[in-house]
Amino acid sequence: MKTYSTEQERFWAGAFGTEYIGRNTGPEPLAANLALFSEILKPLARIGSVLEFGANIGMNLRALSLLLPAARLEGIELNDRPGAELRAWGGAAAIHHQSILDFEPIKPVDFVFAKTVLIHMPPEHLPAIYDKLHASTGRYLCVAEYFSRTPGEVEYRGHSAKLFKRDFAGEILDRHPGLTLHSSGFASLRSYNFPQDDLTWHLLEKRN
Repeated sequence: MKTYSTEQERFWAGAFGTEYIGRNTGPEPLAANLALFSEILKPLARIGSVLEFGANIGMNLRALSLLLPAARLEGIELNDRPGAELRAWGGAAAIHHQSILDFEPIKPVDFVFAKTVLIHMPPEHLPAIYDKLHASTGRYLCVAEYFSRTPGEVEYRGHSAKLFKRDFAGEILDRHPGLTLHSSGFASLRSYNFPQDDLTWHLLEKRN
């Protein structure tokens, strides 16, 4: 059995990570993701490759496969069950079955993103994850997370130390001044047609 260095990794690699599938699949999440990524991608230059940090069963990548049918898609997923479903889908050219903390970027891709993933990472490991996100992208980096100017912890479905809010994009920009803010937006849970979980997204661009 694989061992993990953090409680958060063990948590998401186990039963809770598997149960997450049932709450985040189906046509409604797919439609909401299509609307969200359509907004994010519309003003960008051509995207030929995509990498998702924390892909689960690939609901975000499935939306991107429809919006960017010619792009090469990759995902990083820790949990065996969603990783197997992502592989069975067949739309990803590469699936990195490992923890984000263990992932080592090899070749920069055009569009790298994390959506409701950084909020679940151990805060002390965020600087290293920010560096991996930065090293992975050749052009665009998008983070869609719960925003808070003041870092803090929120109880998550009865569990402590499993969800953290902060200014993720701001911290990435401070750590990597070669990035600039391209655009940002908010995706509300109260949207009638395309609800997201009150996410604030920031699209960053790497200077050449």
